[in-house]
Amino acid sequence: MDGTGIKKALGQNIKHFRYHRQISQATLAEKADISITFLSNIERGLKYPKAQIIAQIAAALEVKVWELFKDEITPDDSKELVNRLTSDMRSRVIEAMDEVIGQYQGE
Repeated sequence: MDGTGIKKALGQNIKHFRYHRQISQATLAEKADISITFLSNIERGLKYPKAQIIAQIAAALEVKVWELFKDEITPDDSKELVNRLTSDMRSRVIEAMDEVIGQYQGE
């Protein structure tokens, strides 16, 4: 699956979970701390968010990150994607934690 297919699958799944939970785009965008326009572009497969944003959307929808990609990605593609997302998320979490600790310590 190419990048366009992944963007489209992600967008469709986010929209599916949002509809299933009866959440408006405005509500989901607020919960995920992103703009409505960006969420709309993600759902339409026009934009692909960074891993941190995907995690925020998953948390707002109360689903696991991998669920946003299921049914649309082949097992080989999903393994590669999960590895990339996991690596990216780890580095972002470490950066965020360092920032919080630095702010707490007054650095």
